[in-house]
Amino acid sequence: MKIAILYICTGKYNQFFKAFYESCEKYFMKDIADVEYFVFTDDMSLSDSVKVHLYRKECKGFPLDSLFRFDMFLSIKEELKRFDYLYFFNANMLFVAPVGKEFLPKDQALAAVLHPGYFNKPPFLFPYDRNKQSTAYIPPFKTKYKYYMGSLNGGTCEEYLKLIQECSRNIHYDYDRGYVALFHDESHLNKYLFEHDCLGLSPAYAYPEGGKLPFAPKIIIRDKVKLDPYFDKGRDHSLIGKIKKLIGIFWRAIRWYF
Repeated sequence: MKIAILYICTGKYNQFFKAFYESCEKYFMKDIADVEYFVFTDDMSLSDSVKVHLYRKECKGFPLDSLFRFDMFLSIKEELKRFDYLYFFNANMLFVAPVGKEFLPKDQALAAVLHPGYFNKPPFLFPYDRNKQSTAYIPPFKTKYKYYMGSLNGGTCEEYLKLIQECSRNIHYDYDRGYVALFHDESHLNKYLFEHDCLGLSPAYAYPEGGKLPFAPKIIIRDKVKLDPYFDKGRDHSLIGKIKKLIGIFWRAIRWYF
């Protein structure tokens, strides 16, 4: 079995790769699969391992590096076709326990991690894109709602390539018309998975560092701010900022039904 890991780190995010790679080598699919890494970065000295393939990608900043990530994957589509499974991991993820075959979709061809902030919330609070003009729009009054985090997703090579092709196409269609989905690529991912079968991976595979969830963590999401204050820029920690955020959440929830 061959698994390709897709990974993006440019600028300040380059500092995460070494720990991610070492933890993955220690815990991911040991004696089960051959794993190779396809890394998009502006640091071509990031690794000299034969298992790590580096592709130069200049940092465009947020949200463009996130929004157009599917384009990066498509740029090496032919190289990825020799693998059985493809998985994307966010830069600041870290394996802390063994991960084996339970991670692979069986009856479904795709897999994504359930968002640790919404796995126990009612669907009307899910941060779906509510803009009916966007291809990422998800309608109300349906069933089987789930909200997936954009930080970890994948599946069989054939089906995941279909996912990234459609998401890329929809993102560009929206962008050309002046629309950017609420949570960028994550919104488009959720729209695609809303319409396709998917193995919902436990939030144990995206456990926030320092969190208190009813799961034993398998993969943690490292607190970027603890490592570098740079990542705290633009965040509003004031009481007014928190109130505005709550109002926005409930406004989007109400607006979904009208």
